Amino acid sequence: MTDHVLRVQSALTDRDHILLGWLADHGVLTTAQIAHALFPSLDFAQERLRKLTHLGVLARFRPQRPDGGSYPYHYVLDQLGVDVVSAQRGDEIPRRDAARRRRWHLTNRANLPHLLGVNQFFTDLAGHARTHPGTHLQRWWPAARMQGLGAFAEDGDPIQVRAYIARVRPDGHGIWADHDQRVPFFLEYDTGTERPLSLLTDKLFNYEDLAGVTGRLWPVLFWLHSSIRERHLHHHLNETRIRIPVATAARDHTASAGLSPADAVWWLHHRPGAPLRLIDLATTVIDRNTTNTA
Repeated sequence: MTDHVLRVQSALTDRDHILLGWLADHGVLTTAQIAHALFPSLDFAQERLRKLTHLGVLARFRPQRPDGGSYPYHYVLDQLGVDVVSAQRGDEIPRRDAARRRRWHLTNRANLPHLLGVNQFFTDLAGHARTHPGTHLQRWWPAARMQGLGAFAEDGDPIQVRAYIARVRPDGHGIWADHDQRVPFFLEYDTGTERPLSLLTDKLFNYEDLAGVTGRLWPVLFWLHSSIRERHLHHHLNETRIRIPVATAARDHTASAGLSPADAVWWLHHRPGAPLRLIDLATTVIDRNTTNTA
């Protein structure tokens, strides 16, 4: 571990390390997302973020609004932050321009709103856990982590699972826990564009393939822009032969009701009745490798 990393370590808290790890994995978070997920107040978060920026572990930028003005601060890793995370994880020493190149890519990517939307989903879960004892976001994986050889393999899995390259391309994968229950899930974040719904439902066949290889039947969550699009998607699902659990929720309803993705906002396809909490989907999870429901 290099001297500059050792010097800054004493100034970093466990919460700081969580934030740095999230930024290493998920690229960029806004002030509001960080505050909700990790801090008791916005003022407390802003003060700490200024300190971390002054230390050189974080950098920030403010995208310009098309109609004038700018958005709130967006935070990314600065070079020292990249070095700290690499040292913590035992990775190779990063290039000296790694943070600059990464920041340029993030600030210039056309789908930055999509990335922030995905990150909003998971920071909403983290914020819910922060204020609801017994709940916990146990896992938050970015899309890139699921594209390698044996990405979903676990200890004791057969060779076909460890050698399998999944064809699924979810926007994220997580495990949500509530006391003694847990539910692994895949997230499909829909921006509300006019993409044909068939593009969404066609993805489900790759999830069926993954479940067939791994034996892990985890629900696919469609986090949709509007309740109207949600209803249309369920109509489309009725015409599609799917054998995996699919649940949907609409962001316009969730926001207007002041609810989070952890709350009872999920409609499980082909299940009548009231919407479910995220943890209630644990009853749909089957893992033939452990013969337990999650």
